[in-house]
Amino acid sequence: MAIKLSVKSLPLYAKAVIGALPVVIIFVVGFMFLISPKQQQIKELDAKIDEQNNKIATGQAKAAKLEILKKENEALVRRLDELKEQLPEEKEISSLLKQVSDLSTTAGLQIMYWRPGPRKNHPSGIVAETPVSVSVTGTYHDFANFLSSLTKLHRIVNVSNIQMGGPQIRQGKAVLQINFTAATFSALEPGK
Repeated sequence: MAIKLSVKSLPLYAKAVIGALPVVIIFVVGFMFLISPKQQQIKELDAKIDEQNNKIATGQAKAAKLEILKKENEALVRRLDELKEQLPEEKEISSLLKQVSDLSTTAGLQIMYWRPGPRKNHPSGIVAETPVSVSVTGTYHDFANFLSSLTKLHRIVNVSNIQMGGPQIRQGKAVLQINFTAATFSALEPGK
């Protein structure tokens, strides 16, 4: 026995369901294969846009700071140049040491010995130090005048290891035997 179904004999709601079923199937298939992947792409593109906007904002913040950083860099370069003036080049060391010797004589000190030591690189790797062992005789005030005159040089000269011997009276003055180390620094050439 065969069952015969006729669409004409079906109730109205069944006819409406059968008529709407292809539309619903087309809509579901279209949503699954066309709309849903596009929505995923839209989400991914929105995330990329947000990422790019963040990069733009970061870049704009850096660009706003660029002028400030350039000015700071220029100030630092000027300061570095000023400091380099205080560090003689290697060829200027001997003239600087001569100046120090002349200052001690001008201050009234008598040089007993003047022994330059070996040049050695400073741990910073930026400068080299040239120490000089010095022994002089003179009054305390003469030595103080000598130290004061060193501060007026436009070069760096460190005085350390100051040792003063007992005074001897000469021509009514207390004369001291003073030993110290005078160290000057020179800029290292890059790569040395």
